[in-house]
Amino acid sequence: MHEGLHISLAAERLFNFYGLPITNTLLAVWLVMAVLLVVAFVAGRKPTLVPGRIQNFFELIFDFVLGYMENILGSRALALRYFPLIVTLFLFIATANLFEFIPFYGSVGIYHGHEFIPLFHAANADLNVTLSLAIIAVFAIEIAGIVALGFWKYGSKFFNFSSPLLFAVGLIEFVSELSRFISFSFRLFGNVFAGGVLLAVVGFFMPYVLPVPLMAFEMFVGVVQGAVFAMLTLFFIKLAVTEPHGTHEAEASHA
Repeated sequence: MHEGLHISLAAERLFNFYGLPITNTLLAVWLVMAVLLVVAFVAGRKPTLVPGRIQNFFELIFDFVLGYMENILGSRALALRYFPLIVTLFLFIATANLFEFIPFYGSVGIYHGHEFIPLFHAANADLNVTLSLAIIAVFAIEIAGIVALGFWKYGSKFFNFSSPLLFAVGLIEFVSELSRFISFSFRLFGNVFAGGVLLAVVGFFMPYVLPVPLMAFEMFVGVVQGAVFAMLTLFFIKLAVTEPHGTHEAEASHA
């Protein structure tokens, strides 16, 4: 049996549960969700008027994030409405990226015949996961625009028949909206997968020289990727809830 690098682009099936394939990516996602739920329960189960260290830590972070969102969206109510979405996206992506560096990722697994299959596969190195996150983000953005402006006014951003120029601009905007599925998913997937491949190659050829500083750098990149995904979602929500160009002028002319 030849030993070498084990690099898998797709998730690998571990077993079936009543016909449902259970993959190592799915186990990784469940692990991240379980840890985040436990941390949330421990941090928020007994809030007090005089906060302890843990409660004070989370309150400081959440107040900072909420204030930043309020500055971007221009509304405290909008910031409170989309705070759970933005923070959840960041926490899930950043935690999933950091978990890739836990020692048992890639080293603990099962054998199918002579093939070794790790129990856990980096969640965001699976395009299925990043595409799912992209779908959630894009639909949240579109729903935010419809809720804030109404269906017809929001749709006029993309289908404006008042002039050929505005119609062409609207179609370009519509295509750019659809392209977010690709940009969201492939940006995150490409960065995480490329980082994992780089670490695997460096660890195979130079195991005692470069892995540690590269791991520290990739951990930083993993957190940054979570922040980038969450901030892009926030900025696109801001664009979605903004009135279409020319709305105020049209309303003023009819007044």
